[in-house]
Amino acid sequence: MSPVIVRVSRRFDAAPERVFDAWLDPATAGRWLFATADGQMQRVQIEARLGGRYAIVERRPNGDAEHFGRYLEIDRPHRLVFTLAMEEDADQGDRITVEIVPDGDGSLLTLTHEMAAEHAEYAKPAESGWTMVLAALDRHLA
Repeated sequence: MSPVIVRVSRRFDAAPERVFDAWLDPATAGRWLFATADGQMQRVQIEARLGGRYAIVERRPNGDAEHFGRYLEIDRPHRLVFTLAMEEDADQGDRITVEIVPDGDGSLLTLTHEMAAEHAEYAKPAESGWTMVLAALDRHLA
């Protein structure tokens, strides 16, 4: 079965380097990546290297939201590919590709989330979630 593809794009009034770096700097990422208005960031660990892992855990009113993964490609400032899993020791996970291109005096980011076909019911929530994540990044970069 083919994977389910979710794609979200957003333009930023920031240079591609600044947009890209926001994904890999722990102090920066902890302010917006998987962060919610009513949550409290508990853990942000990022090994920003090929094969490096990340862990982002936010305490939310209904429990901890945990995000884990491994970096598959890092091509600053244009392309970042990583896995996304809800279990820390998972070797597999969804594949997330972030592509950033210059757009005038800013950047255009396209995020592609590839998930297993059996998770198709999560495509719309994933699209909504990534839209909120990119809006949070936009607020952070403003």
